[in-house]
Amino acid sequence: MMKSILLASAVVGSSAFAPSQQAKTNTALNAYQDELGAQAPIGFWDPLQMTKGASQERFDRLRYVELKHGRISMLAFLGQITTRAGIHLPGSIDASGHSFDSFPNGHAAILGDNAIPIEGICQIGIFIGYLELFVMKDSANGAAPGEFPGDFRNGFLDFGWDKYSDETKLKKRAVELNNGRAAMMGILGLMVHEQLGSNMPIIGQL
Repeated sequence: MMKSILLASAVVGSSAFAPSQQAKTNTALNAYQDELGAQAPIGFWDPLQMTKGASQERFDRLRYVELKHGRISMLAFLGQITTRAGIHLPGSIDASGHSFDSFPNGHAAILGDNAIPIEGICQIGIFIGYLELFVMKDSANGAAPGEFPGDFRNGFLDFGWDKYSDETKLKKRAVELNNGRAAMMGILGLMVHEQLGSNMPIIGQL
């Protein structure tokens, strides 16, 4: 019985790492199997089939959301490891003179006993909302058309992007996409370990 279970698990596990072969049997997904981000060893991976029968507009919207979540996760992960390393902004966070390092790190900074006051959290929320509505916009959500979903330059931030070749642009976009995917898993892992009361280095330091 145990051998049968192990054999079945091996078969299921191996099939999970061969999505490119499975995609060939699903013509609804073939249209996107060569899109940016579909690369070895996983290939095109859509276990929930969110792109099944999706238009190009729908796919671009999903890619836009994936990029945004990845960028937020990269900032969140860097914020976690930076503050837990003891690096905080100088000065005070409010008129009462509370310093930035007087508040706990991680999840506790928002919902802990010594959390940032609600006024401060509201200011953070308003700032994020302003960026979302008026600054971080591209063709995917109705602003001036960008070169690709997630193109937030808006004629302002460029860093020499237009000087790159098409091959280099694709490579850099793939790097950002994969870094964002890794950061999403990374920040999720940090959050889970924090709630579990981990004593791991960095994570367990409050």
